[in-house]
Amino acid sequence: MEQKGNKKERDAKVDRKTSETEVFLYLSLDRERKVDIETPSGFFNHMLELLSYHARMHVMLRANGDIEVDNHHLVEDVGLVMGEAFKKALGKKENINRYGSMILPMDEALVLVALDFSGRSYLNFDVSFPTEKIGDFDVELIREFFEAFVRESGLTLHIKKLDGENGHHIAEAIFKGFGRAIKEAVSKSLGDEGVPSTKGRL
Repeated sequence: MEQKGNKKERDAKVDRKTSETEVFLYLSLDRERKVDIETPSGFFNHMLELLSYHARMHVMLRANGDIEVDNHHLVEDVGLVMGEAFKKALGKKENINRYGSMILPMDEALVLVALDFSGRSYLNFDVSFPTEKIGDFDVELIREFFEAFVRESGLTLHIKKLDGENGHHIAEAIFKGFGRAIKEAVSKSLGDEGVPSTKGRL
């Protein structure tokens, strides 16, 4: 797609099909925000909607998987697809802020998120939850989602719980904070042209 001034829109389509899951994603970092997400997990839908809304992304996601086993393959593959889509949409990462961070409060919960679209995949996930499940969703899958995302996107990501007792609030703070940090990192850097690195590439 082309925008005014012949500038290429930062978007991507990724279609992943395996014996365990089917995931389709359309992602745009420049179109007007629209969030349209459907997976078999209501809780996962909610978290992805929070992420997309706070990142101001245009997103259409359709995902199904072998949830009769559990949600693991579904959550991991959505993370892989989202990470791949970001890598494609950002391209050479020219004229972006590159870094983003947020300390986000959600009632009693407080979570720090800091990230760098460095091209180097790294996750520091320093979060504990008071229970193993939120509804029927295994909270350990939250880390699995982010591990898959950073692996495919080449993202350096730190997530640290500073405070919190309610598992749902902690999870919301993580996904909202991640969205806000992404919004900052992929925004166009005013006055700077080219790749935001002294190396000349990321």
